Amino acid sequence: MLVELHILQNFAPANLNRDDTGAPKDCVFGGYRRARISSQCIKRSIRDAFKVQELLPEANRAVRTARLIEKLVTVLAAKGHPADQARAVAETALKGMGLAVETTGLTQYLLFLGNAEVAALAEVCDAYWEALSGIAAEAAAPGAKPARGTSKEAKKAGKEAVPAEIRKAFQDILDGGKAADVALFGRMVADRPEFEVDASCQVAHAISTNRVSMEFDFYTAVDDLKPGDTAGADMLGTVEFNSACFYRYANVNLGLLSQNLGGDEELARRSLEAFLRASINAIPTGKQNSFAAQNPPSFVFAVARTSHPWSLANAFLNPVRPSNNADLMHQSVLALDDYWGRLVRMYGSRGIAGRWWDSLGDEQLVSLKDARVDGVEKLVQSVLDTADFAHVKESVWA
Repeated sequence: MLVELHILQNFAPANLNRDDTGAPKDCVFGGYRRARISSQCIKRSIRDAFKVQELLPEANRAVRTARLIEKLVTVLAAKGHPADQARAVAETALKGMGLAVETTGLTQYLLFLGNAEVAALAEVCDAYWEALSGIAAEAAAPGAKPARGTSKEAKKAGKEAVPAEIRKAFQDILDGGKAADVALFGRMVADRPEFEVDASCQVAHAISTNRVSMEFDFYTAVDDLKPGDTAGADMLGTVEFNSACFYRYANVNLGLLSQNLGGDEELARRSLEAFLRASINAIPTGKQNSFAAQNPPSFVFAVARTSHPWSLANAFLNPVRPSNNADLMHQSVLALDDYWGRLVRMYGSRGIAGRWWDSLGDEQLVSLKDARVDGVEKLVQSVLDTADFAHVKESVWA
């Protein structure tokens, strides 16, 4: 079963997700310039909400970092090991797993690990402390082959220095650690594909339902301690922003989510609930101190289906425009309802197990008129009551 989430969210002037020039991200859609928030930005906001809103316990969350050695040193030092030896042991362990360590002590790339996996890595380091300490000492001896760095030779030397028994103990840990965010968003490990996790969730880039133009805020700042007879600003500049009504779309494959969590259906259900709540409530943090665009969604629509997901982005191929008696959000909701109706007419409703929506407005919908629920709490509970985590298809989203 798939669960889809469709959200319409209008933001006041903001710069929530910047490009390399500092401007709000945008794109061309339907031949018109649109505001955009990247899927990576949205997923980061969702992961932050898992923690900040305490939607999931720490044991079922993950960390993405290149500073894994520092984290392991902290845990091993708390177990009573000297910090300098702990660093050498942690580095030896990672190299034994085939993960390259830069000369700076950082891993070659960001690693996405469940907190339970990190804790288990520290436990194995502790269990094989003497062996790993000896290997680290040999690697540091004069004339030893360099095992640090990202070259093939360094990676091979680091891996071969660790006995197969210890390597297997480490490798057996990296199963996702029952971390909801790893199970949802997946992970790629370039050097070790066996550690990869297929994402059970797809998140689209949010795009505006309306056409946008970039605007500029010219700002100045004055030195508070400047003498009263001195005129002029002490700092000036510009920042770009826009205001837009975004369509956001995501889906979750419930069977794959459960599989990624080791078949733990109860944890899969809690992870789905956390994802729904975080997706609805999470807002990107870009430039919020300057704009405070804390605008919750005005329309939330969830669908449970057995196959063939539908993004409704094409409802907005022609940009939505407000009229004298209907604002931009109202018109966007009506466009989405109309497009849903056209999809159902053409393809039918076979496979749709449930649909639920609510809105801040009083829209009288046609295609979805019988699917309104009273509030987000009811919507989330309806999805959970319908969710089926039992089946994983070979073609995940077919």
